[in-house]
Amino acid sequence: MIKVGIVGGAGYTAGELIRLLVNHSQVELDFVFSTSNAGNYIYEVHQDLLGALELKFTHKINPDVDVLFLCLGHGNSTTFLEKNSFSKKTKIIDLSNDFRLKEDSAFKGYKFVYGLPELQKKVIQKSNYIANPGCFATAIQLALLPLAKASKINSSVHINATTGSTGAGVSPSKTTHFSWRDNNFSVYKAFTHQHLGEINETLNLLQNNFSEDLFFIPNRGNFSRGIFASVYLTFEESIEQAYELFETYYKNEVFTHVSKLPIHLKQVVNTNNCFLHLEKHGNQLLITSVIDNLLKGASGQAIQNMNLMFGFLEEEGLQLKATSF
Repeated sequence: MIKVGIVGGAGYTAGELIRLLVNHSQVELDFVFSTSNAGNYIYEVHQDLLGALELKFTHKINPDVDVLFLCLGHGNSTTFLEKNSFSKKTKIIDLSNDFRLKEDSAFKGYKFVYGLPELQKKVIQKSNYIANPGCFATAIQLALLPLAKASKINSSVHINATTGSTGAGVSPSKTTHFSWRDNNFSVYKAFTHQHLGEINETLNLLQNNFSEDLFFIPNRGNFSRGIFASVYLTFEESIEQAYELFETYYKNEVFTHVSKLPIHLKQVVNTNNCFLHLEKHGNQLLITSVIDNLLKGASGQAIQNMNLMFGFLEEEGLQLKATSF
């Protein structure tokens, strides 16, 4: 058994982490840190956890936990680690974007590794500090990894992806208000989304001298959770050859699966899975990719990384069922 601490315990990603950890056979939840909720029962904030645990939020940390999850807003993980120290044995998994890029990966003696298991599983297994990928970045990269590995991305890549309202976090805002979001659809951060940086670094890691443009249009959907990404680019080979590339790349992956049938969000919501589907239209290859933004796009992938770091079964605590209807 390993002892786990969570910092930033009141948000959506922390709630999902706690839900997963209380059902993980190899962990003990040691503390959940939240300055705004210290002293309150966790189930008072994460109400689905009523009856699952009696732990309260705390304003104190245990510096000797085996693994620490940082579920803080972007930019706040660096501030927290500047003010708080942990033992040398403590492994850290950060769910913000503070350490995802190479130029930001070294901080205060920590060296963070980019934690996309389908990209560099063996590196993650040997690492102590993980920068968990972004949600959009996960869905998009999983649609492109096999092509980059085979040096087949030789044209501009066009991406249109839609996320649910939980992707904006738990704090209310104009664009997460029910009356605004319901029966609505909108574009934001077109061509400038912050996840483009990590996607570019990954593609450069797999495909030497990658320099193609990534044209990414993110959308806000009127549903709570999930990401549906449509990615297309020039591909001169056959659809059969495309499927062979993808099936070979993901043949040993427990959470990423290639479908010959069209895919939809309900297949993956409430799971740590990514489903991919391929179509060929003229010389264009269309890849659709679906994930749950809070699980494979955040907390589920963080648990997957923890499992790899500690030598547990990769799917431990993540054998979840989708709700299809």
